[in-house]
Formats: sequence, structure tokens, C-alpha cells
Amino acid sequence: MGYEIKSPLPGSIWEIKVSEGQEIKEDEVVIILEAMKMENEIPADFDGTVKKILVEKGQTVKAGETLIEVD
Repeated sequence: MGYEIKSPLPGSIWEIKVSEGQEIKEDEVVIILEAMKMENEIPADFDGTVKKILVEKGQTVKAGETLIEVD
């Protein structure tokens, strides 16, 4: 059963630290989000495999927007 990693706040994608097909662990940082001139680390909530990355570096995102799908 999959889950989604969502943006906790609006900002822009500073860095994507994972790739599709990569195994990730709970609390592993998957994305760095730049918001309010600060870099915010977005961690995985569960262990899993990155199914799909839905954003690109430099893209602006809204709060609650899905960033990554994980199996």
C-alpha cells in the first residue's frame, strides 16, 4: 500500500535527494524545500520505495501538494 509525501508549506523545490526506484527509510530526507528564505528538510514518514517524483528542482509548490509517491 502506497503513501504520498506532501509539502508541509508553500515554497520552491531546492533539491531532490532521491530518485525513482530508490529504497528509502523513515525520517530520511527526500526533498529540501526553500520557503521564507530557509531550507526545510522534508523527510519520509515510512520505509518504502520511491514510486514517482512529481516535482522538479526550482518548481513552486503549495502547502499540501504531493511531492513524491512511495510504495
